[in-house]
Amino acid sequence: MNTIDFQRLADRVREAVAAARPHVRYAEVRLERHDATVVRFSGPHLDAAGRSFDAGGSVRVLLAGGGWGVASFNGLEDIPQRIRAARDCAAVQDGDPLPLADVPPTVDLVVRHVEEDFREVPLAEKVERMRGYNARLLEADQRIVDTDVAYADRYVHKLLVTSEGSCIRQEAGYCQAVLAASARSGENIQRAFEVLGDTRGGYRNARLIADRVDAVARRAVELLSAPRVRAGRYPVVLDPRLAGVFIHEAFGHLSEADHICENPQARAMMVLGRKFAPDFFNVYDDATLEGQWGSHAYDDEGVRAAPTVLIAQGRLSGRLHNRYTAARLGEQPTGNACAINYQHAPIVRMTNTYVAPGRSGLRDLLGPIKEGVYACGMFGGQTMLEDFSFSAAHGRMIRNGELAEPVRDIVLSGNLFKTLASITAVGDDMQMHSGGCGKGGQSPKPVGIGAPHMAIDNVLIGGGV
Repeated sequence: MNTIDFQRLADRVREAVAAARPHVRYAEVRLERHDATVVRFSGPHLDAAGRSFDAGGSVRVLLAGGGWGVASFNGLEDIPQRIRAARDCAAVQDGDPLPLADVPPTVDLVVRHVEEDFREVPLAEKVERMRGYNARLLEADQRIVDTDVAYADRYVHKLLVTSEGSCIRQEAGYCQAVLAASARSGENIQRAFEVLGDTRGGYRNARLIADRVDAVARRAVELLSAPRVRAGRYPVVLDPRLAGVFIHEAFGHLSEADHICENPQARAMMVLGRKFAPDFFNVYDDATLEGQWGSHAYDDEGVRAAPTVLIAQGRLSGRLHNRYTAARLGEQPTGNACAINYQHAPIVRMTNTYVAPGRSGLRDLLGPIKEGVYACGMFGGQTMLEDFSFSAAHGRMIRNGELAEPVRDIVLSGNLFKTLASITAVGDDMQMHSGGCGKGGQSPKPVGIGAPHMAIDNVLIGGGV
């Protein structure tokens, strides 16, 4: 989809939307093209290596007296017919008219720069690079019994045209590399992994992750001899990755306003101005961060991205919106209407959600702790409204203010609001990481997850005895 083709396509779509305008209250057409590469090794075997090209679109139509009508399609032709199909779907919807917050019509072209364009790198080079990492993991120690080494890139062209006059074209590239190793001793199997990705560096991510190969192998083997953490309540220091996942999973999803609109219990909990955490604690969602995995200039409803303050000085300050939830709650759209691809309608999603840095170094966080747990990374977890449970990927005991022996099987659980209130310090070393988020059958949506080190008092830790 070169520039000339895209311009001609945009003109055709604008004509089709203009022709439909007298018959609908609102209409939008989203067209996309994805050019992608995947390379994956499992153990000694090359499981996948190839490129794919996908193009298609989605139409949403809102009539004066009902709900949304949606039609998605492959290919980029016959847009008027697709609009008619969506209009027919909308005509059979029952219910009250849906409100939409006003946004100014926008005409714009946004191309996010990729410093090392992965599209110029031959597939054979990508395969051989991943093969080399995989071999290094397998040869690092005889106890390494399995590996999972993956590379993925994707270049996305998007076009949004609305009946309100917006015509927005966006291009962005995503490149990510993953290393994982499993070590075994008898029945004891331990796993370690690293992920590196962004939208700015491009293929550079595949080269830089080379520096993490030895650490992945070493950590998997080290965990074999690490004891299970003794269950109990501890002061805990979360590393930046786990702290970022915690704020994303346990708090970020509660901030998505479609959930607040639909769930009376969530609405009662997420009252603006409610005190959640100490005065030094601040949380943002910001799609404007340069180069981050969840960044965009405009969301999939054409709303310009802007930073949203979710927690300011410990109090709930904002929620994440699409145009419908903003109108429903009497607030402003925040640029958080996102779809993972053209086959899905936009829903409210996080972009880059992070805890703002504080003023404490890691030593300041560790120093007051006589006995505690330093928890790093995350293997998995679950949330149920305000309750959470997360499994850290690895960790160490903290003894007399120092990092001590490695421990494993660290499961942190508790109540979100009690845990937020128990935060005792926030580090000055905020890091952003790439992640994938699932919601409403749309997974994985690229998101940025960020935080500095974070100290929390009296956290329930599950483990061995």
